Amino acid sequence: MEQLLAGYRRFKSERWPEEREHYEELADGQRPEILVVGCSDSRVDPATIFGARPGELFVVRNVANIVPPFDQGAGIHGTGAAIEFACRKLSVRTILVLGHAQCGGIAAAIDERITEQTDFLGPWIELIEPALRRCEGADGDIHDALERESIRVSIERLARYPFVRAAVERGELKIGGAFFGVATGVLEMLDEATGKFTAVS
Repeated sequence: MEQLLAGYRRFKSERWPEEREHYEELADGQRPEILVVGCSDSRVDPATIFGARPGELFVVRNVANIVPPFDQGAGIHGTGAAIEFACRKLSVRTILVLGHAQCGGIAAAIDERITEQTDFLGPWIELIEPALRRCEGADGDIHDALERESIRVSIERLARYPFVRAAVERGELKIGGAFFGVATGVLEMLDEATGKFTAVS
């Protein structure tokens, strides 16, 4: 806890004086144009990667940056609720699914031992199964391939959310995918036409 308080004190003494006016404007309401669906991984902070100021990104983070299928059944749908809020209440213009290298959630989809004796992790990681099936028999590193394929699957699922699909059809919303290299700092964007990831120059 002391680490958090020390960080707050640095924020209040160093950054707050410069950002105070901006925060006062934000107190009237947020108007982000971009929703990022990212991983909970502590190494992959969307605001840091994209150099975003407070109020610029609406971010939902979960293990392995998964977009679950659209489902109105029983249960609590935290990620779906965040997507709906961003689209229906904030009218974001872009949704970006941001995956990354060395993802522990992806490792858990490959090695079932990781999810043993867990209450919530196992069922959540099962959502990666469709992407895993696509990667079976693929050349090269399956972990690397699955990290990218799971992004594609999440984008496909997003397009099946009725309110997302409607906004896309109206030309009011775009969906994209990106992959961040933790060790390299390289960002790759998913090319919609080719389905391949290309490094940002």
